[in-house]
Amino acid sequence: MSCSVADTIGLPASTLDPHAMQVRPYRALDEPAVVALWHECGVTRPWNDLRKDIARKLGVQPEWFVVGTDGEELMATVMAGYDGHRGWVNYLAVAPAHRGHGHGRRLMQHVEQLFLGAGVPKVNLLVRSTNAAVIQFYRRLGYVQDEAVCLGKRLIPDVEG
Repeated sequence: MSCSVADTIGLPASTLDPHAMQVRPYRALDEPAVVALWHECGVTRPWNDLRKDIARKLGVQPEWFVVGTDGEELMATVMAGYDGHRGWVNYLAVAPAHRGHGHGRRLMQHVEQLFLGAGVPKVNLLVRSTNAAVIQFYRRLGYVQDEAVCLGKRLIPDVEG
């Protein structure tokens, strides 16, 4: 099943909101729930080792790897980073059972505030061209398609093949 982060306009979490989400930094004990969420949401690829991705993120700006929770339940994630030129967003995912309440929007607002606080001038992210729902989600948040081609080269293989 593919996880859409296409949420409606969200309101800040409050104790009166039955769909409230708390945002906090990732903790090591979150790893199993994060990996399960990413699988549930279909953001994984066979050539990426999710645990290695998490470990790598924890080595660079770990405080910008945040999760959304509902009580003890981990329901959303996002990884953000700044390379000195642009901010990058990865692994934005919201559990299917929690979609439609603005959680994806709220996480993006949180990340954008981190970027603004650090003086980041521009945000980039990658979305698979076939994922129309997620492209629409980001367009509703004001993101536009850049006139650029994404190229990649794997330097360290995660999976032996």
